[in-house]
Amino acid sequence: MLGDYRITGRRASEIAADVEQGVSSGRLAPGTPLPPLRELAGELGVNPNTVAAAYRLLRDRGVIETAGRKGSRIRPRPAHTPRDQIRLPVPPHARDLSHGNPDPAQLPDLTPALAAAAEAARRDPVQYGRPAADPGLLALAGAAFAADGLPAGPIAIASGSLDTIERILVTRLRPGDAVAVEDPGWGSLLDLLPALGLRTVPVPLDDAGPLPGALAEALADGVRALVVTNRAQNPTGAALTADRAAELRAVLAGHPDVLLIEDDHGHGIVDQPYQSLVGPATAHWAVVRSAAKAYGPDLRLSVAVGDRDTVGRVLGRQRLGAGWVSHLLQRTVAELWRADAAPADRVAAAYRARREALIGELAARGVAAYGASGLNVWVPVPDETTVLAALVQRGWVAAPGARYRLQSPPGLRITVTGLDPADARRLAEDLAAVLGTMPGADGPGSRLV
Repeated sequence: MLGDYRITGRRASEIAADVEQGVSSGRLAPGTPLPPLRELAGELGVNPNTVAAAYRLLRDRGVIETAGRKGSRIRPRPAHTPRDQIRLPVPPHARDLSHGNPDPAQLPDLTPALAAAAEAARRDPVQYGRPAADPGLLALAGAAFAADGLPAGPIAIASGSLDTIERILVTRLRPGDAVAVEDPGWGSLLDLLPALGLRTVPVPLDDAGPLPGALAEALADGVRALVVTNRAQNPTGAALTADRAAELRAVLAGHPDVLLIEDDHGHGIVDQPYQSLVGPATAHWAVVRSAAKAYGPDLRLSVAVGDRDTVGRVLGRQRLGAGWVSHLLQRTVAELWRADAAPADRVAAAYRARREALIGELAARGVAAYGASGLNVWVPVPDETTVLAALVQRGWVAAPGARYRLQSPPGLRITVTGLDPADARRLAEDLAAVLGTMPGADGPGSRLV
């Protein structure tokens, strides 16, 4: 099971440290299964509870993962090595389509909003003891959530979508709990979950969102939470339709205690109506919206509405740590939101035109691609490494699907924010030429999953 490596130690901390040393030295390779608790306890002459505590420490640190009766094994990649480090260098002659950033030309001028926030701070400086949230931002966020038909609830303000999601997960789940996630899905989330000691359960999706049957299987297997991207899904661009949302709500209705987190990072850059999975029986839920895509990634701010208990826990824990998000940032985002400086219809139309141009050019050449909303297009390929290398030679750098996949087939993520129609045509020609030389390349009828 462990080859020549022999785990040592008498205390839980010693056993855990020895396993970590084996991983860092390379003597315990990713995927290596660990001995069952009682077997290792017998070898070491310790109580099985001591080994269980050691495994718990390793799981909490993201060194190992546990899959119930299948036992524990070394994680495929250390939790401190983010998936976004899996990237190709961009040669001087190449276009970088792997970054996932919004188009700077579609972002608002921050100067007026920053000046207004600074003037507000001069007139009314924020000091210790003040409320954590800016009233103006709370009002705007509340009105937007209500307009999309979400239930009324308290609102939390945090430093971006991932920060909010992490705070929610930590307050509601324990290490070892299982979380259902989209596959392909957001790489940062797929890294965060094992780093928190949580298990990921992949749920495949298509252009309309997660597949109901797959979600039902995950729920039947005992997942404690579901994280879903309602539109502008990263990396595939999927967007929930009304019919699919209704199907998923019906599935979730049988599991009212499952924590539901909806990541609406595409708010402000999409033209699809918001389709929520929150149902009348949903006990624990939150909808998270970030300013990053509409106003710029450096505006590290998000708003989240949810049930009173979940949001109350987040706010309480935040007060003990960070305290609050800078009111300068809050007021800046409120000014941008109030001025409608990045109107969603114009921005969404620009991104839609670029996605549809690339998808159409690829379809004309027999290559399937997906992207119902957002900044990216997903292209299934038979072999990521070969296709990526060939595209680099032709002057294009795409994001490898390995950043986003758990069990789903290979693919590439192409960020379209910098593509004009002529670029889309040239890229489609090059990608079709590369795929045409490969056996098993998907045709127009291929599926996302």
